[in-house]
Amino acid sequence: MNRKAFAAAFPLTVPVLMGYLAIGIAFGLMLQAEGYGVVWSFLMSLTIYAGSGQYLGVSLLATGAPLTQVAILTLIINFRHLVYGLSMLEKFRGMGARKLYMIFALTDETYALLSSARPPEGVDSHDFYFAVALLDQSYWVLGSVLGSVLGSALGFDTTGVDFAMTALFLVIAVGQWRSAGSHLPALLGGVVTLVSLVLVGAEDMLLPALGVIVLALVLLRPRLERGRELAAPEREREVLP
Repeated sequence: MNRKAFAAAFPLTVPVLMGYLAIGIAFGLMLQAEGYGVVWSFLMSLTIYAGSGQYLGVSLLATGAPLTQVAILTLIINFRHLVYGLSMLEKFRGMGARKLYMIFALTDETYALLSSARPPEGVDSHDFYFAVALLDQSYWVLGSVLGSVLGSALGFDTTGVDFAMTALFLVIAVGQWRSAGSHLPALLGGVVTLVSLVLVGAEDMLLPALGVIVLALVLLRPRLERGRELAAPEREREVLP
């Protein structure tokens, strides 16, 4: 891997480093509290790498949930990645075998970075995107292991620590809102989610909301791409000295 790509990607991923260490530690603490040690934390973060899915996994392990329930709940929670994947089709094109890892590593926070990040001059875009994804996962694995070790050595009350993930996502969402050329996707997502909540309730709102959002984004894609092209020159002028 190109060192220049990692050097360029690291400053961009520092907010994720801070957040993933915090929420990774929280996950490790929660898993340790249920009797699953550092090896479990390491392997789950290495092979599953789904923050909300792993938080859910702690509860499922604690209750001894059957595999069918685990599979269905995981699918529901991570169904939103279908939306992410649609917008990454062009960026991941031509990445070869690395594309498989990019699909696996497309977490909420990594998607937020990749959707707006631009590689600096002289750095291959595919190397840059891969470095961002790999650094982000390394932060998550490190945080999970640290949390498990701390939980084993010191003991913690884990009440409320799962809110750390929500807080991180809100911070990144604010940054995305400020830098986005169009606020239409965010507004669309918010409105559709609220309508789904009112119509079908909190228990069943997720899949209908995501389905409508995916359909709307597909239909609005030409308009959004035109808006992005029009906004690009303005963003470039903002970063010029």
